[in-house]
Amino acid sequence: MIELGVNIDHVATLRQARRTWEPDPAWAAVEAHLGGADGITVHLREDRRHIQDADVARLRELTQIKLNLEMAATDEMLDIACRLQPEMAMLVPEGRHEITTEGGLDCVGQEAKLKEAVARLADAGIVSSVFIDAELPQIEAAARIGARVCEIHTGPYAHAFHGAGRDAEAPAVLAELDKVRRAGKAIRELGMRFNAGHALNYYNVQPIARLAGVRELHIGHAIVSRAVFVGLREAVREMKALMREAARRGE
Repeated sequence: MIELGVNIDHVATLRQARRTWEPDPAWAAVEAHLGGADGITVHLREDRRHIQDADVARLRELTQIKLNLEMAATDEMLDIACRLQPEMAMLVPEGRHEITTEGGLDCVGQEAKLKEAVARLADAGIVSSVFIDAELPQIEAAARIGARVCEIHTGPYAHAFHGAGRDAEAPAVLAELDKVRRAGKAIRELGMRFNAGHALNYYNVQPIARLAGVRELHIGHAIVSRAVFVGLREAVREMKALMREAARRGE
């Protein structure tokens, strides 16, 4: 059954705007869990712009569902992951000047480095995931480095969806959706788990959730934004209901 991993980075963004102690990401994780989240995702960035080291430590101690740590493949982040033991570590590209992650990880160009990172995570008993674009060479490289999970970057699909006025049947939207579908098929044929995420929201999530074999969606900004008006627990519940409805209909 399809699962929802809730990214709570932007709870910390709000806190860091005032450099104070609230809202508390650990409390957000509890509320997300009560709303039906199957996992909690945080991205510990090298510049510590939102989530802080202490947040990850508290979440590891308090979270009762799967903890997914998004991270760059650096020695510092690998040290942190191996010490704190999240259930999953997702390797992502990272730029100091980007607002959010702008593209998938280049597994082809960094194969040797990433293979070492994945091996180190595996030795620590941590499931490794890579955030990649819907491109066959990247998927094949992900398999070669030993990644157990591929999360397909759904940003291009989401931007096409928005640009087409939320018309799910627009040619540009269908073309991007088909790229994700074909990527998911290749991932599963290579024995890896097919996840997806980035820029998914309450309007565009269902076509992705209907794709064959998709195991988990990671969604953050849309849920935290919705939570401003209805609360985090309800925002998660609404997203989970949309995903489950779509998955039941399937392809």
